[in-house]
Amino acid sequence: MKQNWWAFIVLGAIGVAGFNGAFFVALQSSNPVTAALIVATTPISANILEAIINRRLPGLMRVIGMAISLLGVALVITNGELILGGVSQIVAGDIIIFMGSLGWSIYTVGTRIFVKDATPLATTSWTMLFGAIILVFIAIFVESPITALSSGTFESHLACLYIGIGGSTIAYLFWNMGVAIRGAGKTAVFFNFVPMFALIIQLMMGNIPSLPQMIGVVITIVGVLLGQGILSNVRFMNIDKNKN
Repeated sequence: MKQNWWAFIVLGAIGVAGFNGAFFVALQSSNPVTAALIVATTPISANILEAIINRRLPGLMRVIGMAISLLGVALVITNGELILGGVSQIVAGDIIIFMGSLGWSIYTVGTRIFVKDATPLATTSWTMLFGAIILVFIAIFVESPITALSSGTFESHLACLYIGIGGSTIAYLFWNMGVAIRGAGKTAVFFNFVPMFALIIQLMMGNIPSLPQMIGVVITIVGVLLGQGILSNVRFMNIDKNKN
């Protein structure tokens, strides 16, 4: 804490308070499809930011993998409308969500570069603590959180509890563990799997995905595997086996 307090505060403000605040505020005016597509560009900005800081360009295969996975995400989210020319008009929420995605990119790269000798659990705990404190102060001055809590239904409180524990604490912890093990750039590519899991949940609830969405899922998987170098490793392993 002594050597990382400033990093925890800044990253908590940008990656926790900034990203979550921007995401939910932007959805008040931005189309959810457009917002999700903008957030899906996070891996690209994270890799670019990491390359600038480390003064090292990402590998060609990773760039190709990011581009392919982004295309797959676009198909999943827009149900193929993006390919057919269906482009939404830019609104204020689109700009806000883009700023939020940049904040998440900074958080992803910053936890690897600026945080020293801290475990993923410690990084998650401190950044979420400072981010939560900042969000509480903003909520008090901007809205009426006490009134909203008292008037909320039991189901809404359960939903908020799940978002706080599952969608925030556990998700941030696992994400920081991935950054600590694999690095910011390689971990950020997995952000493209979010629309896929959303489709799986949609399928479990009885909503059948369309053909363009299923094609987008396959393209996303291929792009992520290609960006991670897994497909290349499998190919080279097969070549070595054939030689032997």
